[in-house]
Amino acid sequence: MIPFSVLDLSPILEGGDAALAFRNTLDLARHAEALGYRRYWLAEHHNMPGIASAATAVVIGHVAAGTRSIRVGAGGIMLPNHAPLAVAEQFGTLAALHPGRIDLGLGRAPGTDQRTMLALRRDPASADGFPRDVLELQSYFRPAEPGQAVQAVPGAGLDVPIWLLGSSLFNAQLAAMLGLPFVFAAHFAPDAMMDAIAIYRARFTPSAALRRPTVMLGVAVFAADTDDEAAFVATSARRQMAELRQGTPGKLKPPSHEFLEPRIAGQVDRAFSASITGGPDTVRTRLADLIARTGADELLIAGQIFDHQARRHSYAIVAEAHAALSVAVAA
Repeated sequence: MIPFSVLDLSPILEGGDAALAFRNTLDLARHAEALGYRRYWLAEHHNMPGIASAATAVVIGHVAAGTRSIRVGAGGIMLPNHAPLAVAEQFGTLAALHPGRIDLGLGRAPGTDQRTMLALRRDPASADGFPRDVLELQSYFRPAEPGQAVQAVPGAGLDVPIWLLGSSLFNAQLAAMLGLPFVFAAHFAPDAMMDAIAIYRARFTPSAALRRPTVMLGVAVFAADTDDEAAFVATSARRQMAELRQGTPGKLKPPSHEFLEPRIAGQVDRAFSASITGGPDTVRTRLADLIARTGADELLIAGQIFDHQARRHSYAIVAEAHAALSVAVAA
């Protein structure tokens, strides 16, 4: 059975703050490690009142220091927001502190709105240079050559696997061309999922980093003891998505069957069309179907759930589904 991993946005809860979000993140990472998840990834977003992981490398260091074996990484760093050398130094530092445990996923979106993008000193055209920036970043992780003028210290010669993240076809094509593993964000952009996977696999060129195409799928899962309970806890994420679509992002709110305006509800439904919501049997069946349909090599499980204990329970149910599917495959 393929490995399962965790994507955490370090949610800031209504009535809570970033300090609570980070305590919950570390607790969930330790829980995920004990449950056998392979990776624990955090994502870069800016000016989002409900997301605490803006300084992604710092939070990764916090999680890696508080766990023992689970791989910890970025899902992802929005590379056009940063100089490649600075990213190499940050993740080189993390890899030096936590050898063999650090991953670096890269995206080309701003991870925020237009005004905040400018506040980050990002040129609106900087995404056009994303392929060049990826190549530059890769060069900093290679062993330094004699006389090399600019080196990542630390970073040069360290093992920091790079993944490309995407919600469209662009990074699928780039990951294939560069021979890098590819992560598709089906948890918020499901429409292009099958096309992106097909293009990546068809055009993949083996590289020193990777010999065969490797696809990880980001998928939102809201699991509880019953289908009805799961549908209820998922309303927090649906409300947060609705606020984002309306241009009024906020903290993660308690679950509620509050009515959503039909136009916004339709947008939310489309964004969550690939999500999995249900009790243990439903989750197990739908995960098996997703793996069979996509041939994914790994699943990256997201799930914005307000109550932290309910969130821990959701990941435990997914881990139980993984164990059951592993037994079925072995049989």
